[in-house]
Amino acid sequence: MKATDLGLLYGVPAPTVHPTANRAVVSVTRPDLASDSYVGQLWSVPLTGHGAPRRITRGFRDVAPQFSPDGRLIAFRRSGPKGSAQLYVVDSAGGEPVQVTDVTLGVTDFTWSPDGRQLAFVTRLPEQGRYGTVETIEPNAEPVRRITTLKYQANGLGYITDRRAQVFLTTVPDVWGEPVVQPAPTADGAADPVPLVPDPHQLTHGDYDNESPAFSPDGRTLAFISARHPDRDGDLRSNVLLLALEHGDVEPVDVTGEYGNWTMLDVAYSLNGSLFFLAQEVGESGQDFVARNTALYVIDPHSATPRRLTDVETIDLGESSSITTIYDDTALVQDRTRGTLQLLGVAANGTVARLTEGDIEVTGAGAAGNTIAVSFTDATTNGDVAIFEDGILRRLTDFSAPLRASGLVTPSELVVRGRDGYDVHGWVVLPRGEGPHPVLLIIHGGPFAQYSVGVFDEAQVYADAGYSVVMCNPRGSAGYGQAHGRAIRRAMGTLDLHDVLDFLDGAISRFPELDGERVGIMGGSYGGYLTAWATAHDHRFAAAIVERGYLDPEAFIGTSDIGSFFSDEYTGTDPEVVRAQSPQAHVELVRTPTLVMHSSNDLRCPLGQAERYYAALKRGGVETELLVFPGEDHELSRSGRPRHRQQRFEAILDWWSRYLPSVANHG
Repeated sequence: MKATDLGLLYGVPAPTVHPTANRAVVSVTRPDLASDSYVGQLWSVPLTGHGAPRRITRGFRDVAPQFSPDGRLIAFRRSGPKGSAQLYVVDSAGGEPVQVTDVTLGVTDFTWSPDGRQLAFVTRLPEQGRYGTVETIEPNAEPVRRITTLKYQANGLGYITDRRAQVFLTTVPDVWGEPVVQPAPTADGAADPVPLVPDPHQLTHGDYDNESPAFSPDGRTLAFISARHPDRDGDLRSNVLLLALEHGDVEPVDVTGEYGNWTMLDVAYSLNGSLFFLAQEVGESGQDFVARNTALYVIDPHSATPRRLTDVETIDLGESSSITTIYDDTALVQDRTRGTLQLLGVAANGTVARLTEGDIEVTGAGAAGNTIAVSFTDATTNGDVAIFEDGILRRLTDFSAPLRASGLVTPSELVVRGRDGYDVHGWVVLPRGEGPHPVLLIIHGGPFAQYSVGVFDEAQVYADAGYSVVMCNPRGSAGYGQAHGRAIRRAMGTLDLHDVLDFLDGAISRFPELDGERVGIMGGSYGGYLTAWATAHDHRFAAAIVERGYLDPEAFIGTSDIGSFFSDEYTGTDPEVVRAQSPQAHVELVRTPTLVMHSSNDLRCPLGQAERYYAALKRGGVETELLVFPGEDHELSRSGRPRHRQQRFEAILDWWSRYLPSVANHG
């Protein structure tokens, strides 16, 4: 795969399954270099017989399909090249989609009512005079913001306290009725326009964000997630709230706050009224989030006390953070484990069934009756659809055939025994041709994340350019239990550094195709942190790339959207301990040529982290460059503008061609 092949990275989120279980519908999206955006439509995938998948919508970007309970309609989000995503419905047998919403900042989430007559949706409600509510007021001319909270920004969004996420309820338009026609003017003047969409009813109010709406089976109650407790600005707690819809505008009731200290990720009802939710324990302080595995809980129909259904030490449901309910009392969830994402069926009685195994990432699931369809990725696909039959997955689509034709390389799995006897798990991606090849040690972000078995565009592009890629999940990573993840809490740059270096040495000794005398190192976010830390303490590397790095813990608080808690939990609060883990405080030790890459709108690791680090390198005489991507945030490498993603790859390969040339990348 080359940088110019980004348009072949078709993504396939969770499918929705028709109530008859005869077909699934998915959105299929991809980066498009020509439009410099992400495009995609809805596809219908037969689950029975031998029919071929087919495209059923033709919007610029159509995503998140959901069949109505009776299967007659499909609701989805549609957006154009510019503007926010709005909610649409279309006859599931085919036809012209009908617009349902016209909200200023677009729809982010939605769900059907059980009777199929209404849709609950989430949108950010802007203050008057901001965010385009008045066309003549540009962003720089908006009124002054008065900030009184610690949490007032979010990466990829910006300010949040003046546009809270609220839940609305709207009626479903008649897709078979006569379309709306605007009346013409008369001699008396212009006629009043006829509304094009239903007028939605606002269900939630106040200075809170609300998300993940879910209807009870009888349609009388709406569950959602929100943080409304008095100390919400100083902790990570959120709760499940229930809103009684039949009683008009009443206050929602918190049903979890008195039972635990949790960050909520998703909520869903089963058919018999069991209320499932995914939650991460955050301790008495409300901030103890480091490497806390996400678990599934349930509140029984005739009980108030939540019960935990999965073991937090052996099962982690935090990667996908979604629940699909099947049968009467079973939830489908995804377990993050050893670089894979496996589908589990968890019953309300606590029975856990592992439905998949092997080198696969199940990224989403849909169900109807006993039929389960999933979206997945593995070493051969960036996203496809399969059906669960007789204990195995039968693949139904092949959207990644063009990607495979571009030259995907299958990684080799490896386990290396570290210096203290600890096993480090990871992969080596070997380029084609005879070695030995120069080596790139790449480090993932998080740190509570994982490299996985799915197609990783970065490793594929570097391998195509002639580099052996070494990547592992050191202590601090997800997928290996909480103790593995919490091992570096307030001890960053210790065991994690040993693990990545020991894995590198083990890979070099195990694979003769790797040239151990020519090695580069790179990483983003936490990976940028550990790259900068490694070059201050190990001078073997020909060059380094530090991208969107967490580089200066002392300057993180008050500048990052997670600054109010992240540094406190990962590097501590004692100034000497913090400096002992800070790349900025040790930058004078760096001699390795370093490319510093960052995005101008990164609110997770703000641009100042890169600028201070780059300036210190420059003043210290280190060969260095600073590359800043305008308009991008922390997610540049994953969801940034396609052209910027291509330019990023080109800049990376240019840097390696200068300091670590390969046969295929020698400048």
